[in-house]
Amino acid sequence: MSRLLSLATGNLPEFTPVQVVEAAANAGWKACGIWFDPESWTAQTTRDTRAAFERTGLVPLDIEVVWIRPGDADPNHERLLAAGGEIGARNALMVSSDPDMDATKRRFEALCEIADRYGVNACFEFLPITEVKSLPMALDIVQSVGHPRGKLLVDALHLARSGGHPDMLKGLPESLFTYAQICDAPASLPDMEFNTILYEAVDGRLMPGEGALPVKELVANLPKDLPLAPEQRSKPLRDAYPDATDRAKAILDATTRFLAR
Repeated sequence: MSRLLSLATGNLPEFTPVQVVEAAANAGWKACGIWFDPESWTAQTTRDTRAAFERTGLVPLDIEVVWIRPGDADPNHERLLAAGGEIGARNALMVSSDPDMDATKRRFEALCEIADRYGVNACFEFLPITEVKSLPMALDIVQSVGHPRGKLLVDALHLARSGGHPDMLKGLPESLFTYAQICDAPASLPDMEFNTILYEAVDGRLMPGEGALPVKELVANLPKDLPLAPEQRSKPLRDAYPDATDRAKAILDATTRFLAR
């Protein structure tokens, strides 16, 4: 398979960064993502995580999450980007809960500058439970800022729940993308209340091909060979596979079968 597949860190939320890297490697992944917890992340965490990537040979595809909020800049955002740079992460995932779109653009531009210093891409993700809820909104921010490090991150679930469709990606510059997240889900939710959307996003996702989302069309409309990060956040999956390696292997097997079809 020509595409790089990366285990999204959200698949293993209860494990440490080093444990995520080791589980991904043991399961056969070529890359994985890392969650940065500002409360527990230390200089030693950075050293240990970098060593784990070097030891296993995995690609550190992304680190998350930079969460833009109203008010002053959060110093933890630069901490995350610095750690990402040190471990070799290619991308940093960013979202915004600031309802002021101009302020979000200014903050994103500043973050792109900081990310550039550490050799990391700033990948803006839209999702309905934040203030940047849709593909057009995120696209406006990234293109308005126009920084070469500013990228667009599309998640199959968030695209669908925001009323979007993979056809909306047609004609967009390939340079906007550095990776994408895929998963599956039912065609619709019983309601579009905040808690319903949130629960599905963190506990109710399905493997690609197990639901009704146009995942195949999404992959077809993304740049050829763009790295994919399957994000199967799922309580049933966590319950069925308490072991990190077993869970990582189950996700890789399901994703590989889906893409082979």
